[in-house]
Amino acid sequence: MDFQNLLIQNKGRIQYIIINRESKLNALNKATLAELHIALTDAFKSDSVGGIIITGAGTKAFVAGADISEFADLDIKGGTELARLGQSTVFDVIANGNKPVIAAVNGFALGGGLELAMACHIRVASDNAKMGLPEVTLGLIPGYGGTQRLTQLVGRGKALEMIMTADMVTAADAFTIGLVNHVVFPDDLLPKAEEILNKILSRAPLAIASAIKAVNAAAKDGVNGFETEIQGFGNCFGTEDFKEGVSAFLQKRKAEFKGK
Repeated sequence: MDFQNLLIQNKGRIQYIIINRESKLNALNKATLAELHIALTDAFKSDSVGGIIITGAGTKAFVAGADISEFADLDIKGGTELARLGQSTVFDVIANGNKPVIAAVNGFALGGGLELAMACHIRVASDNAKMGLPEVTLGLIPGYGGTQRLTQLVGRGKALEMIMTADMVTAADAFTIGLVNHVVFPDDLLPKAEEILNKILSRAPLAIASAIKAVNAAAKDGVNGFETEIQGFGNCFGTEDFKEGVSAFLQKRKAEFKGK
C-alpha cells in the first residue's frame, strides 16, 4: 500500500516504519494514525517481518506531538473518542504486538510522540533527543496512554513531575530515569536499534511473543501476571522452537528457530 504520511522500508526481517511529515515535525494527525494502524497490522501479520523500528523522518523530530490544529473544534465527546480510537488502533496495537517494536527517537518526542515511543517495547534515543508531555500547557492531559506508561516506566513521582510541569527531559536524563534503554550519537541511532533487534530476532519468536504478553500482564488490572507467565511458560513446551532450542544447547550449536 502507498502511504501519504509514512515510509515503509524493509531491511532483511526488520521493517522500518518512518513517520514522514518532516515539515510538520512528524506530528501525528488523524490520517497518520490511520496509516500507522494499517502498517502495524500488516507488519504483525507478515511472515517476512520479524520486528519493527519506528522513527521519524529527518533529524529534528521523532514525533513532535499530535496535530493540535485538529483539536480546536472538539468537545468532550469528540476528545474522548479521539483518545479511545488512537489508543485502541495504534498505541495498544504496538504495546500488545506479537513482534518486538523499537522506537528510534531522533530529536523531539513530545506529547503523542513520546506516547508513541513509550508504547514501543524498547527505546533508543540520540543524544540530542528531548522528551516531554506538554499537554497541560494546552489545558489537556496526555490522552494516548501517557499517564499510564510513563508511570510504569519512571515511577509515580517522576511521572507526575514531568506531566504537571510539562518540562522536557534530555536524552541523558531520560536514560537515568529509565525512560529510554540506550542513548547514542545520532549517526549510531539506527545501527544501535538494528543491533538490538537483530539480537532479538536470533531468539525464538514464539517465546518472544509470549514474553511480551507476560510482561504486559504486570500492568493490567484484574489480570494475574504470574498465571499469565505460568501458562506462557507451559505453552512453550509444545513448540518446535523449544525442541530446537534444547537440541541446539545440548549439541553446542546455534539454534535455528522457525517460529513454530
